Amino acid sequence: MKVTVDDVNDLARGAAVLGAGGGGDPYIGALMLRQALARSGEIELIDVDKVPDAALAIPVAMMGAPSVMVEKFPNGMEFEAGLRALEKRLGRRAEFLLCAEIGGVNALLPLILAARLGLPVVDGDGMGRAFPALQMVTYHIFGLRAAPMTLADEFSNIVTVESTDDREVERLARHVTVAMGGSALICLYPMSGADAKRSMVRGTISLALGLGRAIRKARGSGSAPHQAVLEYLRTTEYYKHCSMLFQGKCSDVLRETRGGWTLGRVTFEGLGGWSGRTLEIQFQNEHLVAREGGSVRAIVPDLIAVVDSATAEPITTEGLKYGQRVSILGISCAPILRSPKALAVIGPAAFGLDAAWTPVETLNSD
Repeated sequence: MKVTVDDVNDLARGAAVLGAGGGGDPYIGALMLRQALARSGEIELIDVDKVPDAALAIPVAMMGAPSVMVEKFPNGMEFEAGLRALEKRLGRRAEFLLCAEIGGVNALLPLILAARLGLPVVDGDGMGRAFPALQMVTYHIFGLRAAPMTLADEFSNIVTVESTDDREVERLARHVTVAMGGSALICLYPMSGADAKRSMVRGTISLALGLGRAIRKARGSGSAPHQAVLEYLRTTEYYKHCSMLFQGKCSDVLRETRGGWTLGRVTFEGLGGWSGRTLEIQFQNEHLVAREGGSVRAIVPDLIAVVDSATAEPITTEGLKYGQRVSILGISCAPILRSPKALAVIGPAAFGLDAAWTPVETLNSD
């Protein structure tokens, strides 16, 4: 499959829905990807089963608080600098690029670098959504190591992190990211093709592209775009359990950038059939839990997506503003994230939440 400049907006929009509010501003990534594709023409998106077992594949992403990227844009040079530094450490060149998370700008960064270098991108990612910490990926859950890892800033300064403990890699890299201005390009979890086959959430890049197309077509036909989101997701293996959690307007936002994270909560007042009701979402880069009247409506690792009520344009945590009219969707995560081993890494307790994980389809079965 080839990705061209005509696919960029659809891919960015679909990835932002799947990012559960996080992953960084997709608009910035879309601008950079269109620029890269204007030079290269197209990118090869390849099924993981076609990757040779012995090939070297490297995930690429941005680390830090998504709100920082609104003002501190990457320039593109740090992408190649970070990759070349990790290749030098490993003693070999990458043959494939991987997506760390199918959310926001982080779904687009591997494609931007691929367009610059002429490398193929594997169709899939390590989350099936977005999460805030480096160990919160299926690559870690399946026993791969985050390090050696490189971080690069907009001046192409490079820091290499070495550790056998992925949580230590997260801690050290978070401090470096703060020192780099709150965001940094990262290359990590270098793996073989065989490891990618056993650890990836498959097919999520093409799935995000299809979702973005469904939203665009719904807008053009005059049908309800947010309903098109639900209808499309119900045809997929991962996200088929999805429903409307709430419709209303944003009445309060508390958001701060602290320790390399975007942290806060947002409150919505119901409109229409939801009039008189209130829903609150807590977030750490991504939406973590949605509560209505003290009752949990959706909780990590399941997805909580906030989209514009009229257009279904996804709204990231840094884009939340008072007065926005929104639809809030609860979406099941990929089954690979629902195992006890995965929940120990990306479940509610990993974020200090006092609620137990319950599938979104169970919480909203009425």
